[in-house]
Amino acid sequence: MTMNAAGGRRRPPTIHDVAREAGVSRGTVSRVLNGGHYVSPAAQEAVNAAIRRTGYVVNRHARSLITGRSDSVGFLLTEPQERFFEDPNFNVLLRGCTQALAAHDIPLLLMLAGTEDERRRITRYITAGHVDGVLLVSSHSGDPVAEQLRGAGVPLVACGKPIGLGSKVSYVAADDRDGARDMVRHLLSLGRQRVGMVTGPLDTPGGVERLAGYKEVLADAGAAFDERLVVSGDYSRASGEAGAEMLLARAPDIDAVFVASDLMAQGVLAALQRAGRRVPQDVAVGGFDDSPAALAASPGLTTIRQPWDRISTEMVRVLLAQIGGEDPAAVILPTELVKREST
Repeated sequence: MTMNAAGGRRRPPTIHDVAREAGVSRGTVSRVLNGGHYVSPAAQEAVNAAIRRTGYVVNRHARSLITGRSDSVGFLLTEPQERFFEDPNFNVLLRGCTQALAAHDIPLLLMLAGTEDERRRITRYITAGHVDGVLLVSSHSGDPVAEQLRGAGVPLVACGKPIGLGSKVSYVAADDRDGARDMVRHLLSLGRQRVGMVTGPLDTPGGVERLAGYKEVLADAGAAFDERLVVSGDYSRASGEAGAEMLLARAPDIDAVFVASDLMAQGVLAALQRAGRRVPQDVAVGGFDDSPAALAASPGLTTIRQPWDRISTEMVRVLLAQIGGEDPAAVILPTELVKREST
C-alpha cells in the first residue's frame, strides 16, 4: 500500500508502482501480467519480485476491458440444488476444478440451474460474456443448455459425453462402460447367478453406458437379459433404496446387485438390511464412483473408482485450451475396481 500526498489513507499499489520498483517500463509489467510474451527472463523475475514486495493485485475489471475476457470460468450444474449438497461427487469435482484453475489464477463461479427458468437465466448470463468458458456437469439428453452455449460460441467442456452432441462438444469422462463390465465380471466370478442392477438416469451418459456394460457381460456369460432384474434410479440414496425394494419384490432370489452410484448403493444396503438380507452372504453389492459414500457405507462398499482428480484436471486443461483457440477434444480415462467387504 502507498501513502497519498497528504499522508492520509493508503492507496493500493498500481502497475506504475510495480514498474518503478522493478526498474522497468509500465509496458513490460503489462506484458508480464498478460502471459510474459516478449519479456526476458530477468525482466520477468524482476517484475514478479516487485509484485510480491508491493502487494500489487491485478485489477480484473480493468484487464477485462482491454482483453475482452472475464478471467473467470463457470461450473454449471444442471441439477436441482439439493442434489449438489447430497451427492458427494459434485463437491469432489468442484474442489478439483477449483484447485486446477487456481494454478492459473482463475476463479471458478458455481452456477446451479435445476429448473427451466434457472437454465434460461444462467444461459443468458453466460452468453453475455460474464465467464470465458463453462465446465458443464450432469447434462441430460434433451437439455438445451449445451447446444445453446455451443451455438453462442462459448468454450465448453462437459463431464461425461453429452448425449446427442457427438464430437461437437468437448468432454472428459471415465470409461463408464468398461467400469461396469469390471464390476459385473467381479460379481459373476464370486458365483453369483442372479445379478440385478439399479441404473443411473437413462438420459445421462453414465446411466446409458453403465447399463450397456452390465448387459454386455451378461451376454458374454451366456445369461439371458432379464428386465425384472433392472430398475432405474436417479443417483440419489432414496432411489437406490426404492430400487432395491423393487428388485426384491420382482426377484426374491436375487443374489447380487450392481448399483450405478455409491450414493444409491447406500440406499440399497439399507433396504437389504431392512429385508433381513445379509451383505455379502445373501446379496453382494457393488457400487460406482469410489466417492466418500463408499467409505461411509456399512459394510465397506466394493466399487468402481473414477479418477476424479484427473477428470477435474483434464476438464480444466481442455477448457483453457479451447479458450485459447483450440478445437473441441474428448478425453476418456480408465476406471479401477476397488474391492471391499460388500462383496
